[in-house]
Formats: sequence, structure tokens, C-alpha cells
Amino acid sequence: MIHKKDMPNFQAVLQGEGGARTLSLSGRLDVYATDLLVARFQQITSTAGLTSLTVDMSEVAYLDTGGVMALNVLQQQAAEAKVQVALQGVSQQAQGMMDIIHYDELKPMPPKPKRPPGGFVGAIGKGTFELIADVADVISFVGTLFLALGRVIRRPRSLRWGDTELYMEQVGVDGLPIVGLISFLLGLIMAFMSAIQLKNFGANIYVADLVALAMVRELGPIMTAVLVAGRSGSAFAAEIGTMIVREEVEALEVMGFDPPTFLALPRIVAMIMMMPLLILFSDLLAISGGLVIGVTYLNLTVYGYVQQTLGALAVSDILLGAFKGVIFAFLIGGIGCQRGFTAQGGAEAVGRVTTSAVVAGIFLIVVCDSIFAVVQYYFL
Repeated sequence: MIHKKDMPNFQAVLQGEGGARTLSLSGRLDVYATDLLVARFQQITSTAGLTSLTVDMSEVAYLDTGGVMALNVLQQQAAEAKVQVALQGVSQQAQGMMDIIHYDELKPMPPKPKRPPGGFVGAIGKGTFELIADVADVISFVGTLFLALGRVIRRPRSLRWGDTELYMEQVGVDGLPIVGLISFLLGLIMAFMSAIQLKNFGANIYVADLVALAMVRELGPIMTAVLVAGRSGSAFAAEIGTMIVREEVEALEVMGFDPPTFLALPRIVAMIMMMPLLILFSDLLAISGGLVIGVTYLNLTVYGYVQQTLGALAVSDILLGAFKGVIFAFLIGGIGCQRGFTAQGGAEAVGRVTTSAVVAGIFLIVVCDSIFAVVQYYFL
């Protein structure tokens, strides 16, 4: 079967003798003829003794971008062979198509990426070694943090408290709007979905219990931690990564500063101090969202809903959520700073470590919360 692209729909006839010759083109110079045109042009430009070439396009019926590109290849090959090329008989349609292509802006196609040797097994082995090295780096960084924390405990003034307050504002105060909005909507959705089922059994009042317990014990801490990981954990990684790329961290080391104490510890301390407060704020807004559904959809009173919520919660539930916040904050802040210190290269490296900080932070949050759930079920 002959495809359209395999059918020659043009003619390229070389006329004349000596160094000056004429190339008469006719037919359709379209994308289907590009490969054949380029091959024909290469044959013509390699003609012995050719010094100038006049391309007659008066019989060209149609020209598209494929034909224009072929003509561009002809001019490049002629320039390499030191042959002068002149076009004549260019129609209005062909000239308009040629004006679309900006030859100066054309760039060669990038080479195809080479496949790593070893295939699938090699990729698994390489990924395993990279994972082991990454875990070793994280353990080493955690040890460095604990040493820096010990020095701060012995000498509290060694911590940059002014910067710590600034990071507390960035993590806590600046994060209140998004945390409050998401928590309020989450509590509203939970209350509405549970009310659809509980209303059938006349258990409207237990919507308050469900929302309060679910948010305070699980969803409040984990949702707040995920939001903080996306906001502040990524910011920590990007800031420190940018300093690494600009060699500012090396300048700090030359001046005698310890980078983990100077850069990482204020951020982590600020996050540890603000995360429990953000979780309490999240719980309050989520309960408020459930209250809206209870009053408007379930015909409950504000007093009855609040009393049912207070009866369902215990002080241990609130303290457990706050304790989760401390652990989550250390994980998020620590992995964000650690990823920032591993940046190598340029702007691409900063983006890579920022993405890695968010992904690793959320992964650690989920794993840690799963451990909390098992411990809480069997031992609390």
C-alpha cells in the first residue's frame, strides 16, 4: 500500500552547465515532500563545480512549513559548500509562508536522552543505593540537630531568638487564614455527611461527638501538618537551598558560624512552638463548621451542640493532638532544612529539594500518625 507521504508530488530539475545553474521547482512543496526534498537538495549542493544556484519557484503550486524548512536546509547546505543561492518567482502564498518562519530563531533538536545502562535491574539497584544514602544523610542531620540543641540548652543566647520570632510569625500567624478556612470547611463537610446518615436514626446530636473526636484526635493534627509542610516546610528548603547555591552557607562557615545552629534550629524551634497552637485553632474552626451544620440543618441549639462536644472530648484528647503537633513540627522542619542543605547546582536544584521536602514531609507525617494510632489503640 502506497501512502501519500511516499508519493513524489514535486519536481526538482537542475538546469544549465558550469558553475551557475538553475534549479526549477514545481508541484507541491509540502510536509510530505520534506524528506525527499532535503535528499534532493543535498545531492544538488554537492555537485562538482557549482558556485551559484538560482531557485526558480514560479511553478510551485503550494508551499507549507515543511517546504520552507527544506528550503532553509538548502540554504544551509549551500552556505557550507560556498554556493550562492537566490530565489526567484516566489508567489504571494509562498512568500507569506516563508515570512512566518524566523530562521534566526530556529534551534537544533536536542539529542535524545541516553538510557541508563543496566535496564530495569540497574535502575532498582541505583534507587536502592540512593535511598540508603538519603537515610544516612537524614540520620546524620538529626544527630547534628540534637548536638546543636544541646549547645543551645547550655547557652540559650546562642539561638537567634529574633529570627525565631520572625519564623514563628511566618509559620503561625501567616498560616492562620489557610488553616482556619480548610479546617472550617472540613468540619462542615464531616458534619453534613454524617448528618445524612445519623438523621435517619434520630441521632442528630451525635454529629457533635463525631466531628469533635475525629478532628481533635486525627484530622486536626494531620491536616494542619500537611498544610504546614506545603507552606513552611517547602519555604525552609527553598531558602536554605538558595543559600547553598549562592555559596552563602560556605561564607557562614568561613566566618565561624555553625550552619545547622544558625539556619536550621531557629526555624525548627519556631515550628515546634507554633504547631500545637495551629492545631488547637484548627480544631476550634472545625467544630465551628460542624456547629453551623448542626444549627442550620439538624435544628440543634448552640448550647446543646457545645455541651455535647465538651462531653465527648477529654483533656487527654487535646493533649495528644498537641503532642502530635510537636512531633510533626520536628519532622517537617527537620526534613525541610535537611533537604535544603543537600541542594547542589542551580535553580533546578532548589526546585528539586523543595519538592522533595514536601513529599518527604507528608510521607513522614502519615507514617508517624499511623504509629500513633497503633500505640493509642493498644496502650492508651
